[in-house]
Amino acid sequence: MDKLREKLDACSLPAALEAVGERWSFLILRAAFNGLRHFEEFQSALGIARNILSDRLARLVRHGIMGRAALADDRRKIEYRLTPKGEALLPTMVALRQWGERWETGVPAFPALVDRNELRPIQPVAVLAQDGRVLQLHDLHWALPGEMARDAGEAIAAE
Repeated sequence: MDKLREKLDACSLPAALEAVGERWSFLILRAAFNGLRHFEEFQSALGIARNILSDRLARLVRHGIMGRAALADDRRKIEYRLTPKGEALLPTMVALRQWGERWETGVPAFPALVDRNELRPIQPVAVLAQDGRVLQLHDLHWALPGEMARDAGEAIAAE
């Protein structure tokens, strides 16, 4: 039980949830991934109260997920853009969308998310091994320091 506690205490999931783990934050991020950049656009597209939108945008900026800058041609107008840290949330957003399609709505979301080059639907997001194999929960082990393989030829130490 102590090993499990140690593994849970070292997990970064609570910090990630502190940054983005709230419904409106995810909807704002979805809108940003779809090209929205201005407060009024977010408010209109999401139907979100101004005070909540302001709070969530400030949190996303504070955590470095979105950047905030005045437009050069009109310093009163503010633009919000995903930072590289925010763009790195794309697989998470796609995985949540796919999960919702499968387990909550039961129908494909519209509009469909497709590869821009081929205009074909993307594959389901999956957890992959170093060699590209799709892994399931039973294939995983939460390793503490010292348990991980140091090179490709070394197996993970027994539990």
